[in-house]
Amino acid sequence: MTHPDRTAGDARLRLSAALDRLGAVFRGMTAHPDESNCECHWGSAEDLALLKVPDAELDPDLLRRTWQATDWTYQASVLRRILPQFATALVAGRIEPFFGMEEAGRVFDRAGWQQWPADQAAAVREFLDAWWERTLTDPDPAVPAYQVLALTAEASGTPTPWLRTWERHTHPTADRHLAQVVDQWESELLRDELPWDTWHDKEATRTELVAWLLRHAAARLRSHGAPDDLLHRIRLLGLTEPDRWDDPHWPGF
Repeated sequence: MTHPDRTAGDARLRLSAALDRLGAVFRGMTAHPDESNCECHWGSAEDLALLKVPDAELDPDLLRRTWQATDWTYQASVLRRILPQFATALVAGRIEPFFGMEEAGRVFDRAGWQQWPADQAAAVREFLDAWWERTLTDPDPAVPAYQVLALTAEASGTPTPWLRTWERHTHPTADRHLAQVVDQWESELLRDELPWDTWHDKEATRTELVAWLLRHAAARLRSHGAPDDLLHRIRLLGLTEPDRWDDPHWPGF
């Protein structure tokens, strides 16, 4: 078993170093010189000009409008410009999407970060890895684990590496987050729906998530004295219709 106190301290330091690395790698980045956007719907010419000034701090509203806009011509350049500030705001829980944190994950996906130069892609990967590990070791993270999981899955196109990390974290803090995931997502999963809106293979993602919960969640939560009704809800995920509906523990959504 991973020692929770040591892991939490290491994870804090790792995330701090990852944020510092983003600041160093993306220092001096700007939006593309030819980038434009609609003044009526996005913002003023002065706002756009600020994105072409390296390292200038954006006010929270401009940062929000910039990351939420989906119609940038040069998506990668825009994300590189805002990334250090955007990542810091994400970790602090200051990013509030309209629907779910998967929206913030799509910012990374649209920008194609995994095809960026090696040092840039490695800095983004380390940030996502470090934030996820810090979330799993933090008893009260600014962004709940189920939201960070949706974001990282959308950013990378797969839940696989993030679930594998969760497998390695078997301490009580990680398992409390696991119980919260089941509690938050049970209604969608028991209707055979993915709990977040994805741009990737919805059915494959849902199938992988359910299979992982069936393999790991019940045993881990049982060892921490999880209530029977929670364990039954996990068990129901392994049943097919109509057996699921006919089960005496079906919650009747």
